[in-house]
Amino acid sequence: MEHIDNLGWRKSSFSGNGGASCVEVAGDDGMILVRDTKDRGHGPVQRFTRAEWSAFVAGVRNGEFDLNAGARLP
Repeated sequence: MEHIDNLGWRKSSFSGNGGASCVEVAGDDGMILVRDTKDRGHGPVQRFTRAEWSAFVAGVRNGEFDLNAGARLP
């Protein structure tokens, strides 16, 4: 796990609560890794290919994950 801790993890500039309630992302060996900030080094790490990550980011930018008035995905 030490290798994962030494990656250049980045948090969103939109992180609230002093950065304790957000996710961090890092790149490693052609993969995009995502982890929960509060579990830093102890929780699960999600791994995505660059194509999967690009598709997710494109969906976010296109509003595919925006919540409706009831705080649900449309």
